[in-house]
Amino acid sequence: MRTTFSRSFISKLNSRVFAASVAFAAAALAMVIAVSCGGGNTALQTSTTGMIQVSISDPPSCMPPNGQFSHVFITVRSVQAHTSATADASASGWQELAPQLASAPMQVDLFSSPQTTCILAQLGSASLPVGAYQQIRLILLSNSPGSGGAVPSPNNCAGNGFNCVVLSDNSVHELALSSEAITGLKIPPGQIVGGPINVAAGQSVDLNIDFNACASIIQEGNGTFRLKPALTAGQVSQNNSGIGGQVIDAVSKAPIKGNVLVAIEQPDSGGVDRIMMETTADANGNFRFCPLPTGTFDIVVVAVGPNNLPYNATTVLNVPNGTNLGGIPLQPETGATAPATLQGFVTATTGTAGASVDVSMSALQQVSFGSPAVKRQVTIPLEAIQATQTTSATASTELISITTNTSCPTGSPVNTNCAQYTLVVPASNPSVGAFSASGFTYSAPAAAPVPFTVDARAAVPKSGGTADCSPSEIMTTTDASAMPLVVTPATVTNVARTDFKGCS
Repeated sequence: MRTTFSRSFISKLNSRVFAASVAFAAAALAMVIAVSCGGGNTALQTSTTGMIQVSISDPPSCMPPNGQFSHVFITVRSVQAHTSATADASASGWQELAPQLASAPMQVDLFSSPQTTCILAQLGSASLPVGAYQQIRLILLSNSPGSGGAVPSPNNCAGNGFNCVVLSDNSVHELALSSEAITGLKIPPGQIVGGPINVAAGQSVDLNIDFNACASIIQEGNGTFRLKPALTAGQVSQNNSGIGGQVIDAVSKAPIKGNVLVAIEQPDSGGVDRIMMETTADANGNFRFCPLPTGTFDIVVVAVGPNNLPYNATTVLNVPNGTNLGGIPLQPETGATAPATLQGFVTATTGTAGASVDVSMSALQQVSFGSPAVKRQVTIPLEAIQATQTTSATASTELISITTNTSCPTGSPVNTNCAQYTLVVPASNPSVGAFSASGFTYSAPAAAPVPFTVDARAAVPKSGGTADCSPSEIMTTTDASAMPLVVTPATVTNVARTDFKGCS
């Protein structure tokens, strides 16, 4: 039986087919756009998954003349996250955030210029289950990977593994890794700024890992270099411009010519401001930290001008992300010929023998703000004294490795190993500015005396930063004569010995 249709019916049918085709094409295009905006990952977002993009940053502060490293290369082969704050490396449930790295490990120069105004490199992206991810693992490629495994090409460490440092004389040295660097450098909840990384259904989040290379490299007594990583992470927004400003001389109002160090800090669980990132201001005094998580931060600035003229530390408190601080004035220590130097020894024992530990050294100053006054300890970025015709150069030792009992000072406990440290610091009290909607006002530095606290934190060598000794942190506020620990310009102050006990 032959059926015939009217011309009007056929016209309506064609219209409906065309409309359906357009709707289908639009839906397909929407899916393509969703994928392309997710960093190139081919996995589609669903009602139970979201997208994450991972980047890495490191505004370095220890390139010449502030330090000896021209380049620091690391090779990343995986980034993982877990919703449990206590999951170990062997636990199930770790989610891969950058699967692209498995077949193409990425070698990153932590001292290179950023690919954008904020980040060094995009490590990758992935679709993963919704949830609040409470710890991150950054996994590096072994310097001696198994045969047939993926390796970076080219390899800037050729002949020196796949992780290395390049010194100011252009010599290349392998950067020895801890076992944890290969199984996963943990970024625990306390080092994820702003709390867990929240992945919501159908949404995309940006995770940035900041690798503080300047606080992560130990030079052993035999001249080799070893990684003791200092990492932080946080969920960031590319729409937030970060925090920036210009460091100026409080008297001349001109940019400071010399070495200007800027740190961004937040209080830890004990209320002490710890450095998250650190950088140097450019020749015009400008600096910028980005990307940053949402929240408020403290900025601490120090400087050593021409002829080793020291400046006081200036602290700006409670600064929201997205703030341009404008001019930050530092007071020159008129008449001073150099900053102050704190010098001391650290010992470590198991109780029956000398212990081997890594120790992170910090110099703290107290600031006061608000009404009623609130007091806070801030970490002072460590400086260097440049060589002159009559004096030699002096560098700070932020990280020390205790492995031997050679040259321990008289009176040291028995059955200990020891090491000496040097911290170059301002010889004046800090100036403080607090954020307000109307701008910033800075207090004048208090007159002498200039008190300091030396903070030492012990860790198991090659463990990725696992705390060691009992207690694992010791703060010292006295000098070697048991008097209050105060400093004066161009003078070495000997700090009371720090003795770690009960070490592994």
